[in-house]
Amino acid sequence: MSRSTRLWVAAGMFSLCGAWVERAYAVGVAAGTNIDNTAQVTYSVGSVSATATSNTTSVTVAEIVDTVVTLQTPSVPVVPGAVQQEMVFRLTNTGNGPETFQLQMTSALGGDDFDPTAAVPPIYFDTDGSGDLSPGDVPYTAGSNDPVLAADAFVTVLVVNDIPTGVSDGNRGFSRLTATARTGSGAPGATFASQGANGTDAVVGTTGGEDEATGQYLVASIALNAVKSQAVVDQFGGARPIPGARINYTIVVSATGSGTAAASVFNDAIPANTTYAPGTLQLNSVALSDAADADAGDFSTVPAARVRVQLGNLTQASGSQTIQFAVTIN
Repeated sequence: MSRSTRLWVAAGMFSLCGAWVERAYAVGVAAGTNIDNTAQVTYSVGSVSATATSNTTSVTVAEIVDTVVTLQTPSVPVVPGAVQQEMVFRLTNTGNGPETFQLQMTSALGGDDFDPTAAVPPIYFDTDGSGDLSPGDVPYTAGSNDPVLAADAFVTVLVVNDIPTGVSDGNRGFSRLTATARTGSGAPGATFASQGANGTDAVVGTTGGEDEATGQYLVASIALNAVKSQAVVDQFGGARPIPGARINYTIVVSATGSGTAAASVFNDAIPANTTYAPGTLQLNSVALSDAADADAGDFSTVPAARVRVQLGNLTQASGSQTIQFAVTIN
């Protein structure tokens, strides 16, 4: 395979802004807000108007302690023996005041086929916003960097496990993230006197001040292979790689294993010192337009010249997928 060939296989099953994200909003008026009220009565004495003003009543809004944990990766495909496999969660403070949360990961749960092995450390913050575990992500240390969230703020949390070697295709392993408000949790309506924002009472909301979400690892052994070949045709009827000659590329993508390579995408950068030959992109001998439209392929020059073909969900039963296109030597 040439260096210009790049095959991207996207899991396609999660998105931080995708359909599985449930938007949660903070509860009402911010904790610590004063609600003042003064009444007036106007009247007349003969020809003179007068006003009577009542005393002012004031109440300070108490803090509601609430949180929501939502899973962003409903199913994570893994292979036996894989290490540092992450699940993505979102922790949102749905209360009406700032709150600190303690996190806990549990991977010994009933109802699955195997117990994932907690990585060390097992919880990270998605510091760089990449949606996966990367060098810039900060490990979570209980009691040291518990997340402090303003009302309606959220943080993306990665739960990281290793997969045992003895698992089989189709096996599922569960892992759970629990978030608990440090102010306190319990039955809805329970009160923690003077523990809320600005010294107000903290009242446990409908979530009990604690929430959890469980994701699953799905063992699915699948691998995509890409084999690329080329044929040179020059303008004089030969096969010499001279300026003006065309290079016809053929790439065959195949899947092996019992799983599914979801939302697979083929990308190939146009080599330096060549120009893409318009209208040459094909998938399985069917012509694809160069525009980003309803068919599976497109050509783009931003940020760099490349062709792309959406291959969709591939299994071994899908058979080989053949992509073809051509470039001209400058």
